[in-house]
Amino acid sequence: MAATDLLGQAEHGVNSPAILLTNSKDFANATVKEVERQLETLETAKIAGQAWCDYGQVIVCDTYEEMVQVADDLAFEHVQVMTQDPNYFLENMTNFGALFLGPETNVSYGDKVIGTNHTLPTNKAARYTGGLWVGKFIKTCTYQRVTPEATVEIGEYCSRLCALEGFAGHKAQADLRVKRYQKT
Repeated sequence: MAATDLLGQAEHGVNSPAILLTNSKDFANATVKEVERQLETLETAKIAGQAWCDYGQVIVCDTYEEMVQVADDLAFEHVQVMTQDPNYFLENMTNFGALFLGPETNVSYGDKVIGTNHTLPTNKAARYTGGLWVGKFIKTCTYQRVTPEATVEIGEYCSRLCALEGFAGHKAQADLRVKRYQKT
């Protein structure tokens, strides 16, 4: 199953990464052998095989914690988790576009039929953004309002920060408000 799923990712293009993270050397070796076996008959073997050769990896980690660290560093758009405890990865991973939990699901389901977004961050962009959603098309307006008492307190901090940064105009804005609203 892991070999099939890796090749499903690899067939996207000759530069498509397909990476297995595992904590079992035996599973890693067996998966590599199975990938090679499946490439003998896969219709898209020319593309998937090239991608596997150039961008495929098997990374053996010692613990789930290390696997999360490596996965978060890779920050892939698609991450498929097939472990005894997929919820561990759901609760601990932070950098991914879409997470597919358990052997019952897979990336091709997400690509084609189960409704998760397919416009996902690539090239490690999952470190700072998620997939496309309706909120990306909504204008967000923010505002700030400060009470007279609060402007005195935060104004003093702002004034000192502006002085340290050499922003005299910014400092003057803070100082003016501190002076105007400070109770004497």
